[in-house]
Amino acid sequence: MKGLSFILLGSNMGNREELLGEAIDLIELRCGKVVLKSSLYESEPWGFETENLFFNQAIAIESALAPYDLLKELLAIEAELGRKRKENHVGYESRPIDLDIIYYDDIINEDEDLILPHPRLHLRRFVLMPLCEIAPDFIHPVFKVSNKVLLERCEDELGVRIVK
Repeated sequence: MKGLSFILLGSNMGNREELLGEAIDLIELRCGKVVLKSSLYESEPWGFETENLFFNQAIAIESALAPYDLLKELLAIEAELGRKRKENHVGYESRPIDLDIIYYDDIINEDEDLILPHPRLHLRRFVLMPLCEIAPDFIHPVFKVSNKVLLERCEDELGVRIVK
């Protein structure tokens, strides 16, 4: 049985576009078929200060992996592409690649390893804009409204623009 998962990719170090492309190739190779892909967006950092703007992109994949197995694979891909996670690190920092599961079908899960849907997606324009490009009518399983409505309600004023 395959599930539909929405993943947000981000990068603000190195060749951002190339890193996102490599990540998508590895996701398709190891996690599932990419069925939707948003434009590339450039966004201001959320939650911390840096001069390096992010590139973000949303994809949807059909995956036979269970949510925890998908998470494990995405973390391995991050590490392969140069992300070094610091133990006990608090807050946000620049990174070559970030792969977040935003939704996995309409699953609601809350534990220390995996929270679904992503707990801050509704607060972040850089998540909602690419997500609305590929799935505007997808219903958030907790809030019971569409991504489009979440974007309309989003109070985040940080800059987000389509690059290509």
